[in-house]
Amino acid sequence: MTASTAEPRVLVVDDDDNIRYLLHTAVKHAGFDVDDAANGRDAMAKVASWHPDLVLLDVMLPDLDGFEVCRRLRADRVETPIIFLTARDDVDDRIRGLTIGGDDYVTKPFSLEEVVARVGVVLRRTGAVGGDDVLRYADLELDDEAHQVRRDGHLVDLSPTEYKLLRYLLLNPGRVLSRAQIVDRVWQYDYLGDTNIVETYVSYLRRKLGDPPLIQTVRGVGYVLREAE
Repeated sequence: MTASTAEPRVLVVDDDDNIRYLLHTAVKHAGFDVDDAANGRDAMAKVASWHPDLVLLDVMLPDLDGFEVCRRLRADRVETPIIFLTARDDVDDRIRGLTIGGDDYVTKPFSLEEVVARVGVVLRRTGAVGGDDVLRYADLELDDEAHQVRRDGHLVDLSPTEYKLLRYLLLNPGRVLSRAQIVDRVWQYDYLGDTNIVETYVSYLRRKLGDPPLIQTVRGVGYVLREAE
């Protein structure tokens, strides 16, 4: 946490009532103070009056879209971190969101666990919250600050790409991720190669992490971080 005892503030902006409610509830449950807005103008007003530590900002809003909200905030020298929520698959949109001042983006449909994890990562990066940067699942730990991975207490030596792949899986435990989603997050938008590379790196990770296996294949769909039944 910060030097004060106040909970970091997160503003949730989405015009879909159900999505806004789910995000509000999940972020609140994670220990943050939460407010929300259903359109861009209300979002800008609440940023000015409530001073959130982070904004979860949907791109497709009924008045000002999320990109325009971000552009106006940055033009007004408001540096509040912004995580875009977008259903758009267009690479140009994702690049635009980051280049106009966004700090991260999450593509719909998303897991609430991933959104909360990304909120925590961005807030730790900006110093709004303290605590360690450790992701855990079963006996597996990934320490972002030390850039180390341990399985059952034993250090696991990973390449940078293996590390990024494992980190993405740890952000989405129990969620089946497609090859396309993994390529988008691990190799990112400039990768134009074969998505079979995912299978290759999953194989590398499985071998290095050892037994019992934690990365399961869902045939015809993708991969999931889940303990074997």
